[in-house]
Amino acid sequence: MRVIIIEDEKPSARRLERMLNELDILVEKQLHSVAESLEWLSTNAHPDLIMLDIQLSDGLSFEIFEHLDLASAIIFTTAYDEYALRAFKQNSIDYLLKPIDSDELEVAIQKFKQRHPVQAHFPLDVHQLRKMLVNPLDQTYKTRFTVKIGQHLKMITTNEIECVYSENKGTYLYTDSKRSYLIDETLESIESKLNPDDFFRVNRTFYVHINAIKDMVSYTNSRLQVILNNYQQEDIIVSREKVKKFKDWID
Repeated sequence: MRVIIIEDEKPSARRLERMLNELDILVEKQLHSVAESLEWLSTNAHPDLIMLDIQLSDGLSFEIFEHLDLASAIIFTTAYDEYALRAFKQNSIDYLLKPIDSDELEVAIQKFKQRHPVQAHFPLDVHQLRKMLVNPLDQTYKTRFTVKIGQHLKMITTNEIECVYSENKGTYLYTDSKRSYLIDETLESIESKLNPDDFFRVNRTFYVHINAIKDMVSYTNSRLQVILNNYQQEDIIVSREKVKKFKDWID
């Protein structure tokens, strides 16, 4: 598998390369600007996978696709907030928010391996991507979910939800009534439906609602433990890579 990194911050590029190495993936090349990327991609065979930052030192990386028809799968790496990124799911293998979480990187690489080479090339809708970044507030969010309980349907508002979590391949809403409800969606599928002002993905398996947070406690390896008003089934840990962003979110 041929992989390159396009990232203007060299320390971030080196860190991402080390993380990929830990997954037994060798990086063929690091590129740091639109101009450098265009020159290299014009004279070399396109890689199987590109780890692509959006904002580069000399412009948006979308400019690369305006000049070249890339035969590569894309995983975006970006500092843009989650609400701006619905279109990226439609145009790439995945996107990873900075600072990149090692578990989320591994999941994204597994997605790529499952699809490659059957669907390695994703045609990029550059216009739609730009639109999502310029007008992120056009996004609307769910205010309620409908769950099935036996032969009955129940509506649960997002204000009732303390957390959303995955367990044994199922996705559950845990509410302030101290009950869990199975929903027919994945965490990834509801990612763009939850208002990021209210919900934060603290790790690979948990979203928490800001109004449900009762306490926050320092945890091992520079992580945080989040304690909710009612949920007690297991510890909810903010992964180390997300701690800073989490602190910014609660502020």
